Amino acid sequence: MQLTHWFDIVRMMKTSDVIKAFAAFVQESRLAIFRLLVQNGQQGLRAGKISELLNIMPTTLSFHLKELSNASLVNSRQDSRFMIYMANFKLMNELPVFLTANYCTGNL
Repeated sequence: MQLTHWFDIVRMMKTSDVIKAFAAFVQESRLAIFRLLVQNGQQGLRAGKISELLNIMPTTLSFHLKELSNASLVNSRQDSRFMIYMANFKLMNELPVFLTANYCTGNL
């Protein structure tokens, strides 16, 4: 990773955003959803497919996807009449950089 990009991440991320992201991860279903979306890459998955693969009721899945979206961990796009969800890889990669930089300097 370029040094300037590393400093941009550290400078731009807010502690409140990091807390929101990790708070979203402390629920088993949300962690499973995020893991599945990471495994499926940028192509993402329809909500129905996520529900089917993880055996999560659609209404419950909707709640979890909203929480992950509010934490900016999941992005979505419209594809015809379906919503496609995918992991936010940019944020996923920035979280450990932010934590490492701030933990090592004592800024947390």
